[in-house]
Amino acid sequence: MRGDIFCALFGVLLAGCNALPTSGPNPYDISDSAAASLTNHRDTVVFDYVLLDINRVVVEQVTDIGPGSFFKTFGAGHGPAPVIRVGVGDVVQVSIFESSAGGLFIPAEAGVRPGNFVTLPPQTVDRTGTISVPYAGLVKAAGRSLPEIQRDVETRLANRAIEPQVIVALAEQNATEVAVVGDVVVAANKFRIRPSGDRVLDIISKAGGLKYPGYELFVTLQRGKQRATVYLPSLVNKPNENIYVAPGDTLYVYREQQKFVAVGALSSVGQTSGLTGLFAFEQERLSLNEAVAKAGGLLDNRANPGQVFLYRMEFRETLEALGANLSKFPADLRLIPTIYRANFRDPSSFFFAQGFPMRHKDVIYVSNADSVEVVKFLVYLRSITSTIAGVSDDIVVTRNSIRALRD
Repeated sequence: MRGDIFCALFGVLLAGCNALPTSGPNPYDISDSAAASLTNHRDTVVFDYVLLDINRVVVEQVTDIGPGSFFKTFGAGHGPAPVIRVGVGDVVQVSIFESSAGGLFIPAEAGVRPGNFVTLPPQTVDRTGTISVPYAGLVKAAGRSLPEIQRDVETRLANRAIEPQVIVALAEQNATEVAVVGDVVVAANKFRIRPSGDRVLDIISKAGGLKYPGYELFVTLQRGKQRATVYLPSLVNKPNENIYVAPGDTLYVYREQQKFVAVGALSSVGQTSGLTGLFAFEQERLSLNEAVAKAGGLLDNRANPGQVFLYRMEFRETLEALGANLSKFPADLRLIPTIYRANFRDPSSFFFAQGFPMRHKDVIYVSNADSVEVVKFLVYLRSITSTIAGVSDDIVVTRNSIRALRD
């Protein structure tokens, strides 16, 4: 009899759950009411990932590299500046010297002149990429260096002029420009490349400098069909990234504060029940120790110090250098889902964490201690038993009240 009463009461309790306050539909109702669905089993791992414990080897291999590399994408980080070649729209000026008067360009009566030369009017390199030189015809100029144009003109005049020597000067530079765009630079514009060459930071400085701190900025370089993005401080910290620019390049400088997400058994000022938050670096380089501190540190009554995880899309070459088995990942997959684990129960781990650099959009997760989950279950179980006991007492009181009214 008592068993029947208990079952009835439990059924009433379950039915009453539907009448409890809630902020939205029950997840089971959502799943059951779907006309069509494409879901994963709860125990299925959606993404394969690599799990690495943070140690000395990991800290030595993991670097604070940015989203890309100018040097790896375009090269030319060191060495001489690229040769500046004439392009369509440039204005050139040609001077022709002869060894004596009476030649093709210098008349015989001009012997008293200080120099046997003639300077042609400035010419703009036309759409066909050529300029016109008397008695030499149309000379290809676009895509050639000034010495190459000079030698070509001399060769064409060799049989007509007296030992001709030619000097070609760039009167106006229009084709060898680099564009700097973005609302974080003071004066976005096009800038000419000096004959000695200009690097990325040189061109940015020509744009008047920057409006925001460098640790909040990224630079994208587009050259033809290629492009790459680097963290602005990398151009200073890694000189090989500060490559020479080339004619036609476009530099896009934009602001994006580096941030990380912290979830789990972390605290902030005045918070004792766990944290979910988005935090800005607010500095050029942030270590894992500093990131945990920004999130308020581990909750003493909840956190498991041995299970502090950092989620990141890691570069394949870094994982290969660490000896990780990547056979389950496609060979062309450059960024691989990776979880780093720090064990703060180990005193030495704080040294490793101080040398472990955070990256933009990293996620820190601190799990609960096992004892916390046990306490949660016991509290939940106690709430159920106390509710059933309360309902039972209420039924007895109601029954006795009804009997009293009848009497």
